[in-house]
Amino acid sequence: MDPPSGLDLCSNDYLGLSSHPQIIQALKEGIDIYGAGSTASRLVRGHRTVFEELENDFSNWVHSEDSLFFANGYAANLGTISCVADPSYTIFCDRKNHASLMDGVRLSGAKKVYYKHSDLNDLEDCLKKYSGTKHKMIVTESVFSMDGDKTDVRGLLDLKEKYGALLYLDEAHAIGLFGKEGSGVSLEENISNTSEIDFRMSTLGKALGLEGAVISTTKDARKYLLHSARTFVFSTGPLPAIAHAGRIAIRLARQMDHERKILAENSEFFRDSLRQIGRDTGNSNTQIVPILLGSEEEALELSSRLNQNGFQAKAIRPPTVDISRIRVSLNSKIQRKDLEKFIQLVREN
Repeated sequence: MDPPSGLDLCSNDYLGLSSHPQIIQALKEGIDIYGAGSTASRLVRGHRTVFEELENDFSNWVHSEDSLFFANGYAANLGTISCVADPSYTIFCDRKNHASLMDGVRLSGAKKVYYKHSDLNDLEDCLKKYSGTKHKMIVTESVFSMDGDKTDVRGLLDLKEKYGALLYLDEAHAIGLFGKEGSGVSLEENISNTSEIDFRMSTLGKALGLEGAVISTTKDARKYLLHSARTFVFSTGPLPAIAHAGRIAIRLARQMDHERKILAENSEFFRDSLRQIGRDTGNSNTQIVPILLGSEEEALELSSRLNQNGFQAKAIRPPTVDISRIRVSLNSKIQRKDLEKFIQLVREN
């Protein structure tokens, strides 16, 4: 566990909002208004109206009926999946889903069926095989945290409707970056039936620069989660100051088309440059760019060399991922000249 050093190429602070003066000021104001902590579960004494205001802001942003604010993305995924599904369910999981999604599936007791990563043909084969199952759920990320590739949301919605499944979409690495005003991959391509996404998780802990997460769903489903999601019911409520600052973060993020454009252009340049020098970046098409390597030793060696030259980019190794890699996570503050220097170091390694 190393503290921050050098140029940040490994955090998820995609829009640089964690250090934005307005958010820092809002966090301070929130503490002055609400105190240091919520002091209890939201169902006991920990609730504040600012939580509902944040939830309403999120619902408006992502075109959802309602939303529920959790302490973090892990708690949101774990609590929601494990209380919605039960042993009567069959859950279809992308093989590269985040651990929090898979832990939620395990706790639910549902039958788990893996489909090949982002392969909707394989997913349909699996759905056909279990077509007789009454309760089905598809669980996936929209942007995969270690590979940086996007899933086909339109295709998922078609399969969900065709086979009568629920759809759970984790937008943690997409919210703030894709879609109109950064509203997520699910709203990126004018998909008309986004309301058919039963559960959509968005986090404040990445592009929005804070912490916490939101499940966006129907009003009835929110009410059910409010009383049944154990990670919500039995947790002290988040800091009200976070919700106060989160409302500012949403307002700022919605206005950051220029930063999104810079990040998209730099990400494309970075991927293309790495591929030109013979590096494998997998199927990345987002701000997350893996440099796939042959061994753990090679990944650790490259990470060390980059750190010595002023770049913090971590080696990610099995069992977290199947192939050792440097996971490069770009943000809108990084300049092109820094990326060129990074690429030269990788070329020389």
